[in-house]
Amino acid sequence: MPEISLQQLLSCLTASCFLSTLRAMAATNEVEDIIIVGGGIAGVATAVALQRIGKRSLVLERWHELRETGSALSLFTNAWRALDALAVGHKLKPHYPSLQCGTVTDLSTGATQHQSFSHKAAGGEEIGSIRVVHRTALLEALAEELPPNSIRFSSKLVSIESEVLPDSSIVTLLHLEDGSIMKAKAVIGCDGVHSVVARWLGLAAPRDSGRSAVRGLAVYPEGHGLRPGSQQFLINGVRAVFTPITEKDVFWFIAHPTTPKVKEMERRDPEHIRQATLKELVGDLPHQFQELVRLSEPSSLSWAPFVFRAPWDILLGTPQRGCVTVAGDAMHPMTPDLGQGGCLSLEDSVVLARCLARAHSPDEMAAGMAQYVAQRRWRVSGLVAASYFSGFVQQQVSGGPFTRLVKLFRDLAFYRFVFPWIVRVVLYDCGTLPEA
Repeated sequence: MPEISLQQLLSCLTASCFLSTLRAMAATNEVEDIIIVGGGIAGVATAVALQRIGKRSLVLERWHELRETGSALSLFTNAWRALDALAVGHKLKPHYPSLQCGTVTDLSTGATQHQSFSHKAAGGEEIGSIRVVHRTALLEALAEELPPNSIRFSSKLVSIESEVLPDSSIVTLLHLEDGSIMKAKAVIGCDGVHSVVARWLGLAAPRDSGRSAVRGLAVYPEGHGLRPGSQQFLINGVRAVFTPITEKDVFWFIAHPTTPKVKEMERRDPEHIRQATLKELVGDLPHQFQELVRLSEPSSLSWAPFVFRAPWDILLGTPQRGCVTVAGDAMHPMTPDLGQGGCLSLEDSVVLARCLARAHSPDEMAAGMAQYVAQRRWRVSGLVAASYFSGFVQQQVSGGPFTRLVKLFRDLAFYRFVFPWIVRVVLYDCGTLPEA
């Protein structure tokens, strides 16, 4: 190896620093039309929707690759209608069976109630069902629709500010963790529950529901042999559910009141979560859950609290300012009790793109975003409230006269009359996208 003098080394370092500075200056001076912060389901779906109407966007993803928290999610009729509008639904439907029904068993009494996930139109036509899909499969199906270089990885947003250009136009400056600065004419925050964009807009921080859940994906190499449909079990404030996804994969979760010990689990490694779940949570549940936990892939195991943004914070807050807005969990974090978090994110992408279809100037972009917020505000806040209410009724049974009344209401009326009425919100149609 040839020797390198100190002067040569300093020259190389100087040249390297100079090139880095030039790249940073170029990145700072270039102005993107639309930047989407967050490469999860909401962010990638929004990029696809914008592409369908002929608008280019750049997605900033904090990780070095596409990465989706959690192993599976439920997609109801409203989500499939949104996916069809995005021209993506056909890639997923053949791989995931439609679930028509489920059971709810109160382990303290042994009573079992049946739930129907399907709905029929007036003429008898089937118009509603549910499919549980792998989150990574959904994310990949969406990302495949984007042209190369649509997603910039390892780009974590740290802060935001506005800048007035010499021509009096306003751009948004995005400061990234690596020290680089990006400029955008419009910004859509899809950066999740603890959104930097939502915080900049002034939206109230999400609230803790007092409940948490451990989730996982069990894999049976030879097949699980379980009957189709969701099976749910309730006991002492704990709600446990498992649902077959494919012939070999079963998604499960155990929701329970949050304790100080549980809060530590969010930062633990998968094997610690597995052992803690077996020790702390499955004792009163059917033996099936022990097997599900043991067979779960380590990467699928997670333990996190349920948080939500209060409905009045969504209704009275500021989900949009100028050419900046939010979508998905950044706008409406919610408890998962109705399985609508991902579904609403897909709806958001279609509605937002449709509202921006004819926006060609900053004023039109701001007006389009304001229209989107006006259309989404009431629906998403209503579902946040309904989801919280659903979880409260199903799990607020830890003792005392009030909780005994809630349990009585749950067992006699909720699943039979109230829940079927609530879940009709899944029949919502977000509409189509105009052609580019």
